[in-house]
Amino acid sequence: MNHHDEAATLRPLTLAWACRHLEAGERIVGAVALHGGATADMRRLAIGTRDGGTRHLVLRSFVGPTRQGPAEDLLRREADALTTLTGTGVPAPGLVAVDPTAAHCEFPSLLMTHLPGRTVLGEEGLERRLPMLARQLVAVHAVRPTVRPRAYMALTTADTVVPPVGADAAVWAAATDVIRRPAPRYEGRLLHGDFQPGNVLFDLPPEDPAGAANARITGVVDWAAASWGPADLDVAHCSTNLALLHGPAWGLRFTEAYQEAGGMLAAAADERLYWQVRKPLAFSEEVQSVAQPWREAGRTELTTRAVEERLDAYVTSLMNALG
Repeated sequence: MNHHDEAATLRPLTLAWACRHLEAGERIVGAVALHGGATADMRRLAIGTRDGGTRHLVLRSFVGPTRQGPAEDLLRREADALTTLTGTGVPAPGLVAVDPTAAHCEFPSLLMTHLPGRTVLGEEGLERRLPMLARQLVAVHAVRPTVRPRAYMALTTADTVVPPVGADAAVWAAATDVIRRPAPRYEGRLLHGDFQPGNVLFDLPPEDPAGAANARITGVVDWAAASWGPADLDVAHCSTNLALLHGPAWGLRFTEAYQEAGGMLAAAADERLYWQVRKPLAFSEEVQSVAQPWREAGRTELTTRAVEERLDAYVTSLMNALG
């Protein structure tokens, strides 16, 4: 398949819309599907420049419904977040164009700049990458937007939690009771909403492909869930991802690393626990959809059952830490 054929795989209206947002003399010469996203169709577009070179953009299109809400809302939030982050030092993509209502494209779409680097989901080098992730999240929470995004929304309730098969019923009942209480008061921060290893890009030297040394973060992507809320919520989300990817101890260690990097969490232990357990309880509803992209990325050992067992172990570790 040549570049021209790849470009032709874009829907006609979307192709025409993207072309209208290129610089004079540029054209789309290729389109390659990007894998790993759970909610949207992602493509990297190769752009032929006037001087004969090539640059890249990324096209995100929502081709179906999502659990997070209407595509229009997600794309508007992402566009606003990318605009807010311009010039802040947080390595986010730059906004090129957005069509949240599919007025010009076949599907609601957003066009943004392409960032170098790749995601790393493997075990090797995690000891070094974890504090880098923590420092990057502290930097996100330090951004003070001129216009606040919408407040976070907690979709999971005590009645929607799904304890894994074989889980300790008493432990899960106690954890569920924690989120029956009203949410604690908090000092608001800009939240990424899905900060986790699958949305962080690393520059990894050829001699160090696992990122054990000399790695650096080159991008934080997927801002469609950006919101305003407690820093604890973003930390709990990343901690849960790390616990499921690498084992419960890594989830607990990320919380510590965030605080060591200067991040501030809720002062009271019971308030911290509320946010800490809310995220893994939310994951209980969608273990299969969470695990599938990881397997597609090479972590084939992370079967749905294996992830359920780690989720159970992580919730148990959080409740045991309460004493």
